[in-house]
Amino acid sequence: MRAARYHRYGEPDVLVVEEAPEPHAGPGAVRIAVHAVSVNPIDVLLRAGRLAQVLPLPLPAVPGRDAVGVVDEVGHGVEGVGVGDRVFGLGGISDTTADRAVLTAWAAVPSVWTTEQAAAAGLASATAARAVAALGELEGRTLLVEGASGAVGGAVAALALAAGARVIGTARPANHAHLVASGVDATTYGDGLAERVAALAPGGVDAAVHAAPSPSLAELVAIVGDPDRVVTVIDTAGAARLGARKVDAANDSALLRRAADLGERGLYVPRVEHVLPLDAIVEAHARAERESGKVVVTLS
Repeated sequence: MRAARYHRYGEPDVLVVEEAPEPHAGPGAVRIAVHAVSVNPIDVLLRAGRLAQVLPLPLPAVPGRDAVGVVDEVGHGVEGVGVGDRVFGLGGISDTTADRAVLTAWAAVPSVWTTEQAAAAGLASATAARAVAALGELEGRTLLVEGASGAVGGAVAALALAAGARVIGTARPANHAHLVASGVDATTYGDGLAERVAALAPGGVDAAVHAAPSPSLAELVAIVGDPDRVVTVIDTAGAARLGARKVDAANDSALLRRAADLGERGLYVPRVEHVLPLDAIVEAHARAERESGKVVVTLS
């Protein structure tokens, strides 16, 4: 099968497209014929070797954490899905950017999503669902989302709005119209955030999710007033220092089904900024490193 692989850690140009052995679905897993994958921050960090001390990969490694495609193998013990079903989901730490990929968590692709949107939803929505779950009941409460126009932040906002929360989200001004159209009260990030949030929510905010690679975690804790009501999906060290919560995605199909349900109802539409073919995998990783928009790589 065709696969993107790298034989050493480094810059995007270490990536090559070459033949690789096909994986097979083990117990509790499915294999898909991959239609598209997304490029996530962890893919970039792993390829660059920045996580080699904590998440060493056997080389050559196939990048990719999530994918969308059509099931062509079903492992022992799997129920509720069959060959020919179109699903999106999560593979291992790094193994999906190939013609075939094994998923251990998945959900049916909403009929209203494009292939590219489904490719962008796996890791982002699973991470967002865990962040929202960590905050408990949100109905009638106000949530501040740092980075609400990003992949994870957008999913957090959709889940929180569906739970009955009011959402204030930070983003670049160019993304404010999108946030407002989705029901989010938009503001900019950076200096003066506390004052801008206070103007939008004079009674204060009840919780916050740090979903952007910004140094704002301490300010979010100060705005909320309780570190236990602040979740970050990025800043592990900051969470430990400040007492905030750090959450990561989990390979849990229930999380993906929540996102898919919102998608089917038109309440969650993953944003995609760039779509590139597998042969442009080097450019895809380079774009993901230097730009904030979601990059999707198509394989068929």
